[in-house]
Amino acid sequence: MCLPTAQADFAPYFYDNGPYSYNGNLALFSLSEDTAVGTQIYRLNGTDPEGQEVRYGLSFDPGSKEYFRVDPKSGNITLVEKLDREKQDSIDVLVSITDGQSKVVERVTIFVMDANDEKPEFQNMPAIIDVLETTESGSSIYKVEAVDRDTGSGGSVTYYLQSAQSTLFAIDRHSGVLRIKSGEMLDYEKAKTHFVIVIAKDGGGSFNGKEQFMSSSATLTINVIDAQDTLPSFIGTPYFGYVYEISVPGSEIFTVEARDGDVGNPNPIRYSFDDGDDGVFSINKTSGCITLLTLPIYLKREIFNIKVRASEVSPEGRLMDYEVTTVVIRVVDLNNNPPTFYGENGPQSTFELTMYEHPPEGEILRGLKITVNDSDQGANAKFNLRLIGPGRMLRVVPQTVLNEAQVTILVEDSAAMDYEKYHFLTYKLLAVEIDTPEKFSATADIVIHLLDTNDNAPKFSSDYYIARIPENSPGGSNVVTVTAFDPDSGPWGEVKYSIYGSGAELFLIKPDSGIIYTQPWASLDAEVRSKYNFYVKAEDTEGKYNLAEVFVTVLDLNDHSPAFYDNFLEKTMVIGAPVKIEAVDDDAEVPNNVIEYAIMKAEPENNIFDINADTGEIMLKSYIKSMAIIQNITKKRDCTWSLVVQARDRGHPSLTTTAVVKIDITEATQLKGGPLGSFLMQNRNKPLQILGMLAGIISLMIIVTVLISTATFMRNKKSNRILPNRRVKRRPKTQHTWLFKNPLKRPETNEQKFKVKEEEREPEVIVENVNHNNNAGRILRRWPPPPPPCAPPPPFCLPVERQWVVPTVSATVAPKPLKKAVVTRQDSVNKALVSELKMKLEQKRKSGH
Repeated sequence: MCLPTAQADFAPYFYDNGPYSYNGNLALFSLSEDTAVGTQIYRLNGTDPEGQEVRYGLSFDPGSKEYFRVDPKSGNITLVEKLDREKQDSIDVLVSITDGQSKVVERVTIFVMDANDEKPEFQNMPAIIDVLETTESGSSIYKVEAVDRDTGSGGSVTYYLQSAQSTLFAIDRHSGVLRIKSGEMLDYEKAKTHFVIVIAKDGGGSFNGKEQFMSSSATLTINVIDAQDTLPSFIGTPYFGYVYEISVPGSEIFTVEARDGDVGNPNPIRYSFDDGDDGVFSINKTSGCITLLTLPIYLKREIFNIKVRASEVSPEGRLMDYEVTTVVIRVVDLNNNPPTFYGENGPQSTFELTMYEHPPEGEILRGLKITVNDSDQGANAKFNLRLIGPGRMLRVVPQTVLNEAQVTILVEDSAAMDYEKYHFLTYKLLAVEIDTPEKFSATADIVIHLLDTNDNAPKFSSDYYIARIPENSPGGSNVVTVTAFDPDSGPWGEVKYSIYGSGAELFLIKPDSGIIYTQPWASLDAEVRSKYNFYVKAEDTEGKYNLAEVFVTVLDLNDHSPAFYDNFLEKTMVIGAPVKIEAVDDDAEVPNNVIEYAIMKAEPENNIFDINADTGEIMLKSYIKSMAIIQNITKKRDCTWSLVVQARDRGHPSLTTTAVVKIDITEATQLKGGPLGSFLMQNRNKPLQILGMLAGIISLMIIVTVLISTATFMRNKKSNRILPNRRVKRRPKTQHTWLFKNPLKRPETNEQKFKVKEEEREPEVIVENVNHNNNAGRILRRWPPPPPPCAPPPPFCLPVERQWVVPTVSATVAPKPLKKAVVTRQDSVNKALVSELKMKLEQKRKSGH
């Protein structure tokens, strides 16, 4: 019989692909701590010698956090928990492979690699340090320490100061040592505290595939210590202590208290005995508590006068300035008496004091002679003092008494001790034993009568006053009443008023009542000045004062009628263009100075004009387009109207004035001079504009001449030509002037209205070459006719008849004698233009016939 042969079963095994492979048995595998949860990080890979299908497993030690999960079939390992190298830098994992019959388990270690995910952490910040203001420049005052738990560059830390340019301090980037900048000094009077923000920054590193720098900040508070220059002082002197017959060694006898006079930065105080303790007492160096060292029966004296020294201690521990006081210690018997308050004449329960309000803070009320005493000894004579009353105006020193003490009342809140609020203050001074079962106590009333001082300046009911008064108000009229109040009593509360300022010259004030009124001679006129402002002063008897500003407005009345420049006005109207009249009203405000215009009467009666009520522009009615229409209306050739125009203001009551306006109507024509004549016609009432245009033309001609001359000179210079010296000979010519006669004077016949003499031919100009070279021969040229002569400015005064010339494009008119002795330049030009317009009109009429 043949037995079946047994086939060997070999265990499966992992492939070992090395530490840089992502499949195998996880040997020496490392993983960055910033790997995201859910990432497939590795694949277990192995085989079975018999070719059986293998399964993979992954487990952790009991109690360990399970960071990974494996797919049994594929061997894919997935991260399921967030990694943190700073908490755990390696993970032990048990990986297994099985073919169903045999199972192989291996322990591997996965290393967690660092990522720059940690900020630097300050070890000694935030912090508060004290630095003496006399610390030398450049001195080290603090060392900042910060730690970054990352590794590599991400774990290196450098230090910076926020707003380093504006601070007195500097920090070493690597060591973190904070120093006072070179050349800088601390000053307690300028700044008592400095807040320095220190930034700790790492060297950067990779995080989630990107370079990342992380930083932290913390604040260092630097208190500047005041320099020491004042001696310490004891509080609550004189000092009295007692030793009772039942006292034991170590009993507290008395506690002295001293403070450094440099309140800005007080040094600690160290206490010591100078003399008188006989070795039976000791004093606590820091608290000032005096204690008994032996039993009372061994004390050889009944009263001990102990000299106690209070010394300032420098930050280096060196004793500095000191003060000495005497502590009187008396040996007494058992406690059988309550605390008792004493005055100058024995026990007393009420103490009164009269004083002025607002005493300086910290002042001792020396008028109160109060002593408190407990005749018992030791702990039975130890009691507390408290002051009970309104607010915290006063405080009592000392607050703890052993046996007996002089009670000192200090001012705590000076501003609250105000006579205007309290005429008197009542306090209860309470003494209560501390360590006795009986808690004996005593009370005393302290009554303080306050006296008034001149601590208030008068105060106005308003910072400014606004008043209005009609113009032309009679002198002495009331304007406004100002009021001020001084809460002080008696003469200090009396207020006197006065005014001053650049606008106060027309006003007075009653010193007692504050009534402001106008000067008896004052005449207010809104047209001259409508606004006044000045200051009013309220002053008490000692010169304390306050100011308010007064604004006075003078109300305008309609006291001026509109006025024309002349009651008889002459205007020339071109059809299609308005003429304007203007009146002014000297009133200061609207509607008193707003003028409306209206035509009241017209001669001839058939009125053909409209007027703009707001602007005063007079224009022909819209249907009048030509002179023919006007002549058909009037049946006359004379186109002259006389209008009575009224100017009315809008005040109440309304005031009016009238003027007679004589209007000559003419028709716009194109002057012979072309565009220049049109321009002169359109701007006949604007002589300055005409002069400006002429000046511009002349300037342009000069510039062109200079340019041509310069160009010619430069051309001849380049060609080295020698120009001939020419003598210009001109034939004499007779220049005829254009004489105009006054167009306002009607000629006898139409033929004599306008005469023009024909111009002579232009003279022939002969240019003769007088140089004897061949550059140029005899040249005969005809020069262009000269421009018409410029008109001289019209005379300002023509007392007698004389001939005058007006520049025109066609003729000259001789005017008739003027009616007025004085003629302005503008009137002369206007009349010349009117004359030419009438001349053209006559020519049209003649050509029509």
